[in-house]
Amino acid sequence: MSAPIDPDRLKLYSFQLFTKLDGAITAGMVHIGDRLGLYREMVVAGAPMTSGDLATATGLNERWVREWLHNQAAAKLLEYHGDALFSISPEAAAVLVDPTHPAYGMGMFQRLPQTMEHLEKLPGSFESGLGYDYDSHGAVGAAGIEKSFEPWYRNFLVPVGLPALEGVVTRLDAGAKVADVGCGAGVAVCLMAKVFPNSEFHGYDISVHALDRAHARKAELGLGNAHFHNVREAQLPTDQSLDLVTTFDCIHDMTHPQEVMNAIRSSIKPDGTWLLVDIKARDTFEENCLKNPMASLMYGISIMSCMASALSEPDGAGLGTLGLPESKAREMSEMAGFTRFRKLDIEHSLNSFYEIRP
Repeated sequence: MSAPIDPDRLKLYSFQLFTKLDGAITAGMVHIGDRLGLYREMVVAGAPMTSGDLATATGLNERWVREWLHNQAAAKLLEYHGDALFSISPEAAAVLVDPTHPAYGMGMFQRLPQTMEHLEKLPGSFESGLGYDYDSHGAVGAAGIEKSFEPWYRNFLVPVGLPALEGVVTRLDAGAKVADVGCGAGVAVCLMAKVFPNSEFHGYDISVHALDRAHARKAELGLGNAHFHNVREAQLPTDQSLDLVTTFDCIHDMTHPQEVMNAIRSSIKPDGTWLLVDIKARDTFEENCLKNPMASLMYGISIMSCMASALSEPDGAGLGTLGLPESKAREMSEMAGFTRFRKLDIEHSLNSFYEIRP
């Protein structure tokens, strides 16, 4: 027999549920604001605007702009000053408009429609157990991932990440051979290739859309020391010739992460370094829920993207977004033959950083 329903708890649960729907709908409105340049025009204005002002500046219909402004102000993403005037704060501008700022966060929102389209595919995945790779999100998906990671690369990779590795910057200055596994659109490879012209950089990925963007970026920058490879056609070297290997937020997405780690161990010099960057995770579901305020988001993104990629082959490992805590990373690196594992003292809201050596 069903337990009696507490009317107060029922109201609270309904409220909690619809706050999730509120977030989803408002996320869609953030996508619209970014896509139509609404936030950007508010920054350009530099002063509170009416919906008519913003509609004129963007060439859009005032009634639609007004309703969008009401959503954004009600969600506390924009500021309302009364008298039908709205503005964007400096902090909001950093997150919503400035792609050079470390806090810029529009990448996931850019590819939100492509991500949500996969809701039509997910019932089949739940039935079969088989996911889908990142190219199923199309070229816009690759652009969104690039947009997500570029701010950190530009602000922290060279001044913070690489110097944290023992002796690596000196080797890069002198001339080293480097591989970025899971290179995506090649932002990190091209940035390092530009800063360290004496070194040779190779990016490896399976995403055709991302590699297309990487080749275009390399050509635009005129980098002769940057090279990109489709892993299905060209594998990592097996002759222990690499001084440095980097992997940024990708091991947990891979169908065969242990095999990739084994390949990295075979490619790296006896005195080489592997910089492993991956999602900050705890050992148990309970710890993730208790200590990570974005745990529900990350488990959901895992189903939509990360775990879906990691299960895109029938025998995929399926680690998922929160599937590579420090203990697991250490265990898997030891299984690959690495003997030294050090967590780096780099603060980041989402990622952990590890220096791994043979």
